[in-house]
Amino acid sequence: MRNSHLRAAAAVAFAGVVGYDLLQRRRAILRNFPVVGHFRYALEAFGPELRQYIVTSNNEERPFSRDQRRWIEASSEGKPNVFGFGTDDEMEAVESLLIIKHSPFPAPAPVAGEPTGAPLYSVPAAKVLGGAHRRPHAFRPGSVVNLSGMSYGALSPAAVEALNRGAKLAECLQNTGEDGLAAAHCSGGELVFQIGTGYFGCRDEHGRFSLERLRERVDQAPVRAIEVKLSQGAKPGLGGLLPGVKVTSEIAAIRCVPAGEDCVSPPAHSAFSDVDGLIEFIELIAQDTGLPVGIKSAVGESGFWEALAERMALTGGGPDFVAVDGGEGGTGAAPLSFADHVALPFKLGFARVYSTFARAGPAEDVVFIGSGASGSRTPRSSPSLWAAISSTSAARRCSQSAASRPSAATQDAARQASRHSRAG
Repeated sequence: MRNSHLRAAAAVAFAGVVGYDLLQRRRAILRNFPVVGHFRYALEAFGPELRQYIVTSNNEERPFSRDQRRWIEASSEGKPNVFGFGTDDEMEAVESLLIIKHSPFPAPAPVAGEPTGAPLYSVPAAKVLGGAHRRPHAFRPGSVVNLSGMSYGALSPAAVEALNRGAKLAECLQNTGEDGLAAAHCSGGELVFQIGTGYFGCRDEHGRFSLERLRERVDQAPVRAIEVKLSQGAKPGLGGLLPGVKVTSEIAAIRCVPAGEDCVSPPAHSAFSDVDGLIEFIELIAQDTGLPVGIKSAVGESGFWEALAERMALTGGGPDFVAVDGGEGGTGAAPLSFADHVALPFKLGFARVYSTFARAGPAEDVVFIGSGASGSRTPRSSPSLWAAISSTSAARRCSQSAASRPSAATQDAARQASRHSRAG
């Protein structure tokens, strides 16, 4: 009797599913293949896990391969981060494989407490940021690996605070992202304040740039440098819109915008519209705050970089650092066509920008930064790490490597990221 009831219930459930599939209008597969069509969506839902653990090799996943994740996890947890039985790379088949030429007479290991030594294994920048332009608050960054700009809205307050605390432990810098300065950024880590096209956190009631409000923000936290974002690799040349329902009182206070209203991030700056205007804008901020000021941009047409390098060589002013953002993108959401086809990838973009500055002359006066997807594709650098290439010889090597063996700079950044993860 009980079995007959169960069979009847199963038949009713089956008929219900069939009836629902035939009557629903959202999915054609279910209408054409009732019941069986659900297996298609189930397999699709499990697809990422199947590919991750069964289909892909240790080096295929993006932005970070299984090998890279295993290295970082082991390092951050203080576990042994050495692995036996050699490499599983096809060393003669991988075009972008990084080969470091060893010496038969290696240098002695760094002493604990000294640069590159235990416990932080930090590598200070070779250049003084802002030193060439004699900024009053010029400084030498304590690490060539730092936290790249991620908007407050793309992360949670807890994540931003955790990153800031980690930056303090690792003695590196955290970029605020274009959303502005939040309370979560003030947990001890030093900051790079990013100014985007919306001037969030440093705008007046009409949405225009406000030097007074910028000064107020800078005085609220340990801001060591300012970055003017021209574009980003995820969506170069494209603005953004935050719907009013997401503009909470907290976001409104951080961005200096009205709560509950749509918040537009335009595609271009309103404070300047050409290279000379950009240089004047940078010098205005640097003169008022005394801080090093740089730019962040994806790489598209070469004319802008050529004009910028030439004007800097002629006037002696301009950005103290140049952050080249790879077209691979990061935490920023973008239409797929922009993410896939707009702006050069980091490996090509960085080589082009550095060579342009080297030919024009001001390369020695600029700290070059790589930002984007590090590890496998460059410093989305845990989508958030950037490597400051801060000596001419290092930048030249990175530039040459980007042209011939594209992943060299990115793997260096990943190794530095591992060390800082271990320290933090």
